[in-house]
Amino acid sequence: MLPAPNLLKSSVLKPDVYDPSLNPLYTKMLEHYGVVALPCRPYAPDLKGKVESEIGYTQDTALKGRRFESIEEQNAHLDRWDERWAMTRIHGTTKRQMRAMFEEEKPFLQPLPLTRFEYYRICQRTVHFDGHIEVDGAYYSAPPRYAGHKIVVHVGRLWLRLVDSVTHECIFEHPIALHKGQRRTAEAHRPKQTPIRVEQLAARIAGAGPGCEAFATKLVENRGATALRALYGMLDLLRRYEAAAVDRACAFAASSDITSFKFVRTYLSHHAAPMRLKSEHHIIPEIETYAKHFTTLTQGAPS
Repeated sequence: MLPAPNLLKSSVLKPDVYDPSLNPLYTKMLEHYGVVALPCRPYAPDLKGKVESEIGYTQDTALKGRRFESIEEQNAHLDRWDERWAMTRIHGTTKRQMRAMFEEEKPFLQPLPLTRFEYYRICQRTVHFDGHIEVDGAYYSAPPRYAGHKIVVHVGRLWLRLVDSVTHECIFEHPIALHKGQRRTAEAHRPKQTPIRVEQLAARIAGAGPGCEAFATKLVENRGATALRALYGMLDLLRRYEAAAVDRACAFAASSDITSFKFVRTYLSHHAAPMRLKSEHHIIPEIETYAKHFTTLTQGAPS
């Protein structure tokens, strides 16, 4: 068993001497090494003092005043110290030699796992309607049935694991992306047909002009469901720039066989100016109208 400090969030989330809530990652580490945590009562250091005193004992006797050039040199020193000093001493409470007590416990100890526990982050993500989640600026696919739902994500150093938030079963495991913006899309996660939402967005964009229609069509043909994010980006460009400018940029991209939203966005930033806010519009009354309404509400109608 491992004593677990009740006020350390990396181990115990909610202290309770009978039914504590443990950190999920800490729980997985315990399962990996085949041990059980035994949290102590909060604010009761005397209950686990002997466990913590071993650390101070090692620091004060084996390591105090010493410097080492490498971790290997330090480990070799600790091995010698453990064999010649720590294991031969008489324990202050039990009045027995440490080696003799260890030999009694040794038959009950289990071997360590062949692999070490690999640390990972645990987070939660909602699967976007293009079938991907975003983690650290990169995108990873999930099965289509999870679109719009939240899933648990384990982020390791070399891998990323998708976990069902209800059953806690592993959905899929991706190799970690090498850089931001990269997509990891499994072939099995591609939908059999283009979602209706993608086609509707493409139709809206096509209404801005023939160039927009050609570019949106190419996006859908090349990317299918994963074109959803780029189509939303196109709608954002049509809100920020004149439709004619966006249509010219899309026409140039489509004629050059380019299906990169980033290219269109960069092209517009260099060759077009964002629209300014309009002070006049047919559905917006003159400012004097609002002034009259305010006067009437605060001072009453003129006699």
